Amino acid sequence: MPSTIGHNIIGGVFSAAGSVVHSSHDATTGEPLPYTFIQASAEEVDAAAKAAAEAYPAYRSLPATQRATFLDAIADEIDALGDDFVAIVCRETALPAARIQGERSRTSGQMRLFARVLRRGDFYAARIDRAQPERQPLPRADLRQYRIGVGPVAVFGASNFPLAFSTAGGDTASALAAGCPVVFKAHSGHMATAAFVAEAILRAARATGIPAGVFSMIYGSGVGEALVKHPAIQAVGFTGSLKGGRALCDMAAARPQPIPVFAEMSSINPVLVLPGALASRGERIARELADSVVLGCGQFCTNPGLVIGIASPEFSLFTANLIAEIGQRPAQTMLNGGTLRSYEKGLAALHAHPRIRHLAGQPQEGRQARPQLFQADAGLLIDGDALLQEEVFGPATVIVEVADKAELLRALHGLRGQLTATLTAEADDLQAHGDLLAVLEQKVGRVLFNGYPTGVEVCDAMVHGGPYPATSDARGTSVGSLAIERFLRPLCYQNCPDALLPEALQNANPLGLARLVDGVTTRDALD
Repeated sequence: MPSTIGHNIIGGVFSAAGSVVHSSHDATTGEPLPYTFIQASAEEVDAAAKAAAEAYPAYRSLPATQRATFLDAIADEIDALGDDFVAIVCRETALPAARIQGERSRTSGQMRLFARVLRRGDFYAARIDRAQPERQPLPRADLRQYRIGVGPVAVFGASNFPLAFSTAGGDTASALAAGCPVVFKAHSGHMATAAFVAEAILRAARATGIPAGVFSMIYGSGVGEALVKHPAIQAVGFTGSLKGGRALCDMAAARPQPIPVFAEMSSINPVLVLPGALASRGERIARELADSVVLGCGQFCTNPGLVIGIASPEFSLFTANLIAEIGQRPAQTMLNGGTLRSYEKGLAALHAHPRIRHLAGQPQEGRQARPQLFQADAGLLIDGDALLQEEVFGPATVIVEVADKAELLRALHGLRGQLTATLTAEADDLQAHGDLLAVLEQKVGRVLFNGYPTGVEVCDAMVHGGPYPATSDARGTSVGSLAIERFLRPLCYQNCPDALLPEALQNANPLGLARLVDGVTTRDALD
């Protein structure tokens, strides 16, 4: 075990100036693991943010290809983390080794995706409107626009993905790709995991000549507030609870200089099961849906927490099959004690609601989470009942039976913003219920057809976001190459001498970009 484990990383240097000590725990037994972590002092938080601000001008000015080399080097270092690392992650999270190995590949794959984005250059979104000195009644100046990184970004690690949404996860990868230094706040649930990955990032930075302040990491409770409020920080990336994300949004908005918070927070990811699909394959849908509900102990932000269908004998049979499927699924260990307590609190609220019935699942006991199925009155959804809209983070879902298509549409209008919605349907269903799609398009970031929402592909076309409260800003995504746009801003040059322009906007087009020139997309050099 490295002697520096448990130390904060401040501008590339290990630091342990604080006096508050935290322990990491075995997620299965609850026992402390044999290393401790020093909470960052106020001075260390300040130093990390200032180091990021100092590194920003040099880092954003590096050629995009050099930043790409840095991201590729991080990916290589993550892939090289061995079995001892996987074992530590498993102990901290209770996730199986195969899941961690797959998530490690996804994490390194994200880095390589953004390296490709940097090399192809479309993130610049270069636009040029050349001067028209003879235009009447007034001449037009030469105007050229491209995008640059906003500045230092604070990133908060997520509990449920200790690698892919954590130290070197999508927020960190997209911010670094945009040319923004990152100050990372490690999640308390897997601090040793964060330490290993952070050291991998440092090795990659040193090997590729990246300024030391481009990546820092801090531990501790309460330090996130000071980080978000620090004047050097220009944006925030967060994945977690609605309560936590909203608190960060309010802090950021209350600053003398407000900054954007890109928070992915809460989603119940409705699954609509339409009549034709139930008639042709209802039993299989119940089995597959139960698989999705309990996958990873339900600890996915795209877990299907709401199932909606139209009253019919087929839907009644489907409900019975889902009761049987959920009832026979085994208990699983959750990520940590806090996650289990939150799950139990959510279940207790559902049990206590007079218009929600418990259909399946054994009572909670011990340290494991048991799958649960509830049924709610359709009127709760139509009226926007707050409890029915709240995510229960764990292997539970709520089924709602509506009377007819008209009531289904009213129920969908009652939904708050979501990451996903799924239409389980045959071709005839889609013809008969085509107007459902127009409603869902206003509610979600991703519409699935005949699939299950658990599982997010990392690629150019993916959207992992949605209207509030799924995210704080529906214009972005935290997964896929579009995520870089959250940490970029447009910059325009007017009548700037060619030699002073960034390469992306120079007449010769040395980067070979596809640029919008006088309203036409071209790769040609300009006269």
